[in-house]
Amino acid sequence: MSRVNESYLGNQNLKRSNVKHSWTPNEVNEWLKCSQDPEYFIEKYIKIVNVDRGLVNFNLYDYQKDIVKLSVNERFVICKMPRQCGKTTTLVGIILWYILFHQNYQVAILAHKLQQAREILSRIQLAYEHLPKWIQQGIVEWNKGNIELENGSKILASATSSSAIRGGSFNLVYLDEFAFVENNMQESFFASVYPTISSGQTTKVLITSTPNGLNMFYKIWTDSEEGKNDYKRIDVHWSEVPGRDEVWKKETIRNTSEDQFRVEFECEFIGSAHTLISATKLRTLRSIPPEASNPDTRIFKQPAEGRQYVTVVDTARGVQGDYSAFVIFDVSELPYRVVASYRNNMISPLLYPNIVYQLSKHYNRAYILVETNDIGEQIANILHHDLEYENVLTTVNNGRSGQVISPGFGQATRMGVKTSKQVKRIGCMGLKTQVESDKLIINDERILYELFRFVNIGDSYEAEEGHDDMVMCCVLFAWAMEQSYMKELTSVDLRQRLEQENEDALDENMLPFGIINRGEAALTTMIAAKRGDDSWLFAGDQEFDESMLEKNGSYGWTH
Repeated sequence: MSRVNESYLGNQNLKRSNVKHSWTPNEVNEWLKCSQDPEYFIEKYIKIVNVDRGLVNFNLYDYQKDIVKLSVNERFVICKMPRQCGKTTTLVGIILWYILFHQNYQVAILAHKLQQAREILSRIQLAYEHLPKWIQQGIVEWNKGNIELENGSKILASATSSSAIRGGSFNLVYLDEFAFVENNMQESFFASVYPTISSGQTTKVLITSTPNGLNMFYKIWTDSEEGKNDYKRIDVHWSEVPGRDEVWKKETIRNTSEDQFRVEFECEFIGSAHTLISATKLRTLRSIPPEASNPDTRIFKQPAEGRQYVTVVDTARGVQGDYSAFVIFDVSELPYRVVASYRNNMISPLLYPNIVYQLSKHYNRAYILVETNDIGEQIANILHHDLEYENVLTTVNNGRSGQVISPGFGQATRMGVKTSKQVKRIGCMGLKTQVESDKLIINDERILYELFRFVNIGDSYEAEEGHDDMVMCCVLFAWAMEQSYMKELTSVDLRQRLEQENEDALDENMLPFGIINRGEAALTTMIAAKRGDDSWLFAGDQEFDESMLEKNGSYGWTH
């Protein structure tokens, strides 16, 4: 049989299927050694393109060897890596090893763009073409989107989406630059794909990315650090890449920026500079598992006797767009705390009030504040008139002060609150103050996820992408807690508490002192004495009594 007939579609570098090969003892030994040692196979037989030297052997760096070992030994692996450190090339070697030495091994390569996924596949194809023919499996299918070998192994390249591999059965799912996939797509992808992954006992998920803000990649990484999931981590620092030193760092920063270097090479999870809550604070926020939950409702703390609660309600039309959502807060003391939440984008507005009613009643007949911009007024009216719920909060328009919560019963009084620009502005600033000063504890994963994307757009704040229904419940809560009526109801005044804490901190840092001024003039000494009420008097004050010094002493501060 001629070599032309042995090739795949005339490509002399590829072997077609069903080509017989006479193995030599050395080839048999090499094949067995490669099948048992992926590092050996990669370094001896994989060719890569070097930008300076062209086609060269792939000599693994230490961190790349760690990726290979972890990818072989663990089911779930996540790699946080800087730019241009050879992560994709490493995966080329790993994927080739799996499809060559395993029968019927199915691999899905998913990237944030289809072009990127196909670029990775093209690298695999290039490396495959430079393998010895006796290592190659015969080709059944070979194109830009997928590969199929005669041993039954396959590779699919696709953009990351909820439908990319739905219904498929894969042994390895590789997510490249996952942090750059659209945030809402990240959620829907895992919701649709994870059942496929969990159906097998050995199915692997391998995620590699440079950080891109506080998104699902960030969540998977931090959950791994806290032992909340089964992912094993690899964190590669730029200095581990040969040729990168302080000189290289300074040159890179000079040609880009400090912030860009911190994200792309230091791999810091820096959130958007325009988030309502500072990125520094967002990185410290953590979710906790609820005490009880179903797909819509999460209970983080059951109601306790004598405690006060507030429910804030946002309403959608129930057509799988925005969510109908409400959040219940414990306002009995500072810090306030999220104790329960609900979210559903299919619930009918006619059924929604019953759910709000039942859960709010469960929480000691919580006060309910309903957002009434769209159909929320209908929800408020059903709660108050049909379900006879007494604790629905009402508002009136108070001139230049805008809407205020009021228990009034006049014609100007209306159920709930309309989210005007003024209400939203006050609420956003109040929420920022509460969260950043630890006066509001939010441990609901869904709310935190929305907070990470709640950014300044134009002259307001809204979701960068996706939804902000639960965050808006928090915004309206923050607005409500600035109202005099709510402060009287709850006996908690956040502003006074913050001011008092600031005064206390200032007092602690201000040691009592006297001042000795050693100038050119005569020596002057200022003496201070402490009164019984812990205040201080200085020499020269009419109330100053030198006998106080015998009891309390004096303090000197020399310049």
